[in-house]
Amino acid sequence: MPTTKRDYYEVLGVPRSASTDEIKSAYRRLAKEYHPDRNPDNRAEAEEKFKELSEAYEVLADAEKRKLYDAYGHGGVSQKFGPGGFDFRRDFTHADDLNDIFGDVLRGFGVGGAGGLIDLLFGGQASPGRRGHGADIHIRLRLSLEEIARGVIKEITFGRFEPCKKCGGYGGSGSQECPTCRGRGQVRRQVRSFMGQFVQVGQCPDCAGRGERFREVCRECSGEGRKRVQRTLKVRIPAGVSSGVAIPLHDEGHYGPAGAGDVLIEIEEKEHPLFVRSGDDVVVDLPVPLVTAVLGGKATVPTLSGEKQVDVPAGTQPGDVLRLRRAGIKGLEGGTGDELVRIVVHVPQRLSREEKELYRRLAEARSEKVPAPRKPR
Repeated sequence: MPTTKRDYYEVLGVPRSASTDEIKSAYRRLAKEYHPDRNPDNRAEAEEKFKELSEAYEVLADAEKRKLYDAYGHGGVSQKFGPGGFDFRRDFTHADDLNDIFGDVLRGFGVGGAGGLIDLLFGGQASPGRRGHGADIHIRLRLSLEEIARGVIKEITFGRFEPCKKCGGYGGSGSQECPTCRGRGQVRRQVRSFMGQFVQVGQCPDCAGRGERFREVCRECSGEGRKRVQRTLKVRIPAGVSSGVAIPLHDEGHYGPAGAGDVLIEIEEKEHPLFVRSGDDVVVDLPVPLVTAVLGGKATVPTLSGEKQVDVPAGTQPGDVLRLRRAGIKGLEGGTGDELVRIVVHVPQRLSREEKELYRRLAEARSEKVPAPRKPR
């Protein structure tokens, strides 16, 4: 992908007012045009173009992501993707749309999902380092605003596949060459379609990519070489995270012959009953008595770390904001946000006779005129 990202609407060649059907139609046309097999002299550039198109489609075909992008640009949707930005295998959620585009090819291979699809579309060039790796584990972790503000250590428990202790993760004893793949650990399949000839290189289904089979299969794990167990970890969550952020725990996922996968902790922020988050700042409405707004005085303000006393200046107007420095959320990149206390003047609705009389006398003695109507600001 280029260093400076292009506008997603420009990438797909559609106007900002384009409907979902128009966006899908543009992606369908361009995805076929930039298939690497249609660009044999420049496959690498075609592959990058395809990924750029897919990132643009992932955002514009999703109502929530499109709304964020329209309002805030690329920065508005960056946290919707994992670490390092958009990754086709991990972040593309419209595999069904690709099935519509490349359906006849996929049925020939039994491919499902975006990860398997990209292996097929780009000639089976998946990273050899991932062959035989265990799968990643996704865990959604809900955090309160108080936990996010200062960071927290959480204990998580999950199930994962670990090497079988009886066979040492091998799956059996006594080996012989796998007749299906002839010891290569991989099998190749070919199919022809209107888009040309495709070659898929995948793990051998009979030997799980080992290239050999057992004469005696381990009874403990039924030849899989792994068993499911419960795993408990303590995880340090840094302050300042937000919904959509993924924290990776490398090699803590499912076991596989070529190494373990990762655990990806996906953060979900709980709605707070009192505060609204604005970046690293928090906002709260504080009702104060009319007399306090007029004459000034003390008020008790809730914060993320307990209550504090603040001075309300005389003549405070409804909607005025008091700023409590460094009472907000610690930022991921340093610094601490503020708490913004928005004043709401409480006008009493039930008055005693004495109070009514005092307000009448106050009205008669009023020295400052009420301003004339004005245009809202």
